[in-house]
Amino acid sequence: MRKAVVVLAAVLILGIVNWTIASREAMLASGRVVLLELAPVDPRSLMQGDYMALNYRIANLAFGSARGAHPADGYLVVGADADGVAAFRRFDDGAPLAPDEVRLRYRWRDGPKFATNAFFFEEGNALRYARARYGEFRVSDDGDMILTGLRGEDRRPL
Repeated sequence: MRKAVVVLAAVLILGIVNWTIASREAMLASGRVVLLELAPVDPRSLMQGDYMALNYRIANLAFGSARGAHPADGYLVVGADADGVAAFRRFDDGAPLAPDEVRLRYRWRDGPKFATNAFFFEEGNALRYARARYGEFRVSDDGDMILTGLRGEDRRPL
């Protein structure tokens, strides 16, 4: 009986892990590309190696000084221009989205977080990524996001 429970638990865990991987792969393949403008932050950690801490201009526009006047976790609605650059429109209220609008999920952890707050890169590439002006995300229909790269001022991948 114990072996059956262990095997069942292992199968369940592997099933959940594989489902998560498959959903992320699907998002990478078919998610909408959205660019979030970066706000300046420090690009290095001695313990973790070279990385860029990410802060997003859209968070400053959306939350401003009203840090307590929003749900702890929720969704923003942004408009995306032809290049995919996002501009804050409103907090999600469940209303249908316009064709140029995208829903972005945020979580409140000592401030708003979108997908990730760091981009790690190979040692010695700090100058390359110091030119970063946009975070490139793949966004699913339900607002989940994956950071796929950084882009420069010309909106081209670095």
